Amino acid sequence: QAEYLSVSPDGVNINENCGSTHLGRLSRAVRDGGFQLGLAFDGDADRCLAVDENGKVVDGDEIMAIAALYLKEKGRLRKNAVVATVMSNLGLSIFGDDNGITVPKTKVGDRYVLEEMLKEGYSIGGEQSGHIIMLDYNTTGDGLVSAIVLSSIVKESGKSLSELSKVIKILPQSLFNAKLADKDKKDIWQTDGEIVSLIEETKTALSGSGRVLIRPSGTEPLIRVMIEGSDQEMIDGYCRRIAELIESKAR
Repeated sequence: QAEYLSVSPDGVNINENCGSTHLGRLSRAVRDGGFQLGLAFDGDADRCLAVDENGKVVDGDEIMAIAALYLKEKGRLRKNAVVATVMSNLGLSIFGDDNGITVPKTKVGDRYVLEEMLKEGYSIGGEQSGHIIMLDYNTTGDGLVSAIVLSSIVKESGKSLSELSKVIKILPQSLFNAKLADKDKKDIWQTDGEIVSLIEETKTALSGSGRVLIRPSGTEPLIRVMIEGSDQEMIDGYCRRIAELIESKAR
């Protein structure tokens, strides 16, 4: 049994309340309809995200973990590695440590993931956003391939998607964008003493169980502040404080 949502394009309604950026409708349809899983694609279908039978989102990091472990058990995970970016959840690295899988990190962007895969001979890599590259099947990210592989694993294993996704524990993540009135101050988070001090305070508060990632946008006058840790309220607070401080210093 299958049901298809948002499949009536009119030329202007691409990604309108649907697809991999708006998963609410899909989650409700899967949960209320008693389906095993749901699959969501972006406009050009190179990205795929999923929802499990309970309507919970399964993101790109989780899909990569499920696929990598499956391939490792089949002896098909080249060099026992899955390539991720610096924005992937810390839980993916912890998953790798627990399962004998290396998780090399690249800059953000599927082009950098692919470069690393080709350079080192890896078979799978991708981004949290659902842009996953499986070189055994295709030379680029392909959401339909990701969907087929994930569905096949669910069917072959006899396990629910929620059970399969338990192989990885996603740490709470907080992301704030600090807007720069002066676009030439993209390095202010490294040079301003007060900002550097707050970042160090945050790292200390995480006690080694999380991380702080500061990344200037390559296309907009923004500095992206991302924090991971075990306490959502705490990391939200620190993330907001750092972003607001950067904004106040970059006027």
